[in-house]
Amino acid sequence: MRPYANEGYRRLFDDEFSVGLFFPITTASDPIPSFEDLEQQVELASAASDLGFDALWFRDVPLYWPRFNDAGQVYDPWVFLTHVAANTDDVALVTGSIILPLRHPLHVAKAAASVDRLSGGRLVLGVATGDRPPEFPAFDIDEDARGELFREHVDVVRTLWSEDYPELDSSFGTLDGSLDLVPKPTTETLPLLVTGRARQSLEWIADHGDGWVYYQHTLEDLEDQLATWRELVRETGSENTKPYVQVLHVDLKEDPSAEPEPIHQGYAAGSEWFREHVRGLRDAGVDHVMINIRQTDDDRDPRGVLEEFSDEVLAEL
Repeated sequence: MRPYANEGYRRLFDDEFSVGLFFPITTASDPIPSFEDLEQQVELASAASDLGFDALWFRDVPLYWPRFNDAGQVYDPWVFLTHVAANTDDVALVTGSIILPLRHPLHVAKAAASVDRLSGGRLVLGVATGDRPPEFPAFDIDEDARGELFREHVDVVRTLWSEDYPELDSSFGTLDGSLDLVPKPTTETLPLLVTGRARQSLEWIADHGDGWVYYQHTLEDLEDQLATWRELVRETGSENTKPYVQVLHVDLKEDPSAEPEPIHQGYAAGSEWFREHVRGLRDAGVDHVMINIRQTDDDRDPRGVLEEFSDEVLAEL
């Protein structure tokens, strides 16, 4: 068994295909969800699990930048993860993604292991380097150093989780073997899904990550990318395949036969087209699709959209 295959990772990847849902779960188009929308999130998360979604994805957006036009789920990911974990049972909890260069690895390792323990091993850690330039000077981080910081951060958290009283000397600080991180996660190390390229070579991601998260592609381009990914994983000597995850923004139209129109990282279309598209992703070899509801019609009820997507798309797959 993989040393990192905790309950959340198995929920995502033990079957041939799974589908998750991004927070915030809202049909409103505002970049900052209203507190009325945010109050409904736990109820919608529970409903999503009942409807067949295998995972709930949590954003890490430290500071709101209007130019980026997206504040994520607003709440701090660790606080919100704990809240949702306490109000759900078996759905996987996935970060999409923790911005490693902006956080200290001791804090990340402690918070992630704590959530993993409190949730019964349901946490899968998506990680990234960040893509909002004003955040780096706000945290006094050299933006050009984020690739190196990312690699170092991964090494540090892996060591903190897997070793007792480790000795470490990194740009983040020094441990001399007299201190230990507790709690440890439920498995030898938490599974890490690298998002995008994270300023790394794809060879590095295949070797050091436990899966790869990438953005929306045409099916033709996807097949080439998947073939490259699978080959690089084989070249690392891994005895196991490593999963491929794709983001899909969904604007679900009320007309089930509506033809697709491209939107950022996804499509606006009817359920009939989405059913065929998601089937195509599955058949091409995508292991997990994370759905981000992005409606242009603010009047649509988010629970109704989830139910329609479940009944008309997921149930067929």
